[in-house]
Amino acid sequence: MADGSMTLAFTSAVEAETAAIWQKVSARITPMEWRLQAPLIAKINRLKTEKNAVILAHNYMTPEIFHGVGDYVGDSLGLAREAARSRAKIIVQAGVHFMAETSKVLCPEKTVLIPDVLAGCSLAASISAADVRLIKQRYPGLPVVTYVNTTAAVKAETDVCCTSANAVQVVEMVAREWGVDRVILLPDEFLARNVARQTEIGIIAWQGRCEVHERFTVDDIAEIRASWPNAEILAHPECPADVIAASDFAGSTAAMNDYVKTRKPKQVVLITECSMADDVACDVRETEFVGPCNLCPHMKRISLENIYQALLHDRYEVTVDTAIADRARAAVQRMIDMPPLAVPARYDMVKARHHVDVELI
Repeated sequence: MADGSMTLAFTSAVEAETAAIWQKVSARITPMEWRLQAPLIAKINRLKTEKNAVILAHNYMTPEIFHGVGDYVGDSLGLAREAARSRAKIIVQAGVHFMAETSKVLCPEKTVLIPDVLAGCSLAASISAADVRLIKQRYPGLPVVTYVNTTAAVKAETDVCCTSANAVQVVEMVAREWGVDRVILLPDEFLARNVARQTEIGIIAWQGRCEVHERFTVDDIAEIRASWPNAEILAHPECPADVIAASDFAGSTAAMNDYVKTRKPKQVVLITECSMADDVACDVRETEFVGPCNLCPHMKRISLENIYQALLHDRYEVTVDTAIADRARAAVQRMIDMPPLAVPARYDMVKARHHVDVELI
């Protein structure tokens, strides 16, 4: 019933077509759920071929999306790079709206679809282009680095974009190029505080926060250690600085993924959005994933059903004003053109325990 006119049956043909995917996700999805999901997965994957479309699936997508229909999967930086390289006619963004805007900025000739127009982001909503213009007036001559979790209009006011995977690298690069010892880093307050503990460059920060990561506390970490004393705790740098300092490892979703796949710890806790653990667990079966997580209500608006509807009806198309897109593209492209790191960037846990103030706007 995904298109309102038919019942999607779990036939023997669908079972055979999706067998390899089922083998990957069976540790995180029940057989009952799979009988409902597999027909849609099969239809989506056929439709992608028919329409020359690709699906960019963020690490916070649920396993049936991430492993079932995602052509390119990863963090914001990885998806931005794949969008720039893609030869597909249509890009479906299995993520939130700022990601779809970034894909459109990088690929103006392509059709970019978002399955749910209400899939937003608390960080992107925390700052406007007008805010950035006022900040630049207050701090003339200082470079502005903005997190990719921002609107295209904000990116258009930016010198260079960053992600949590390369924020330290970008901050130090622009400080060298501009010949300054302070950099404006927007809009995530906690990312800025954590970057400040990794570099000698002074950081001017904004008070934006991710509604998923800001809810984690040091008490959560203490409870985890009491309940699972042998578990390794990995935290995302959008978490408060004291949470990072109390953890065993800090890094982007790509760095977390790399850590677990490389080290294969017996027990691990991922202090980030819930689906991240489910997706990695499908690839690392020998590791037990335990502990708390927080759901992102915006990411969870994306489903197999609305991905299918997006592809079937070419909805909902994301557009960006040409003048804004041209300026935003320069900031995003500078980030993409930076030399890739040999391994995903990790936050030095010794430095993470040192208190470094930011100037909070």
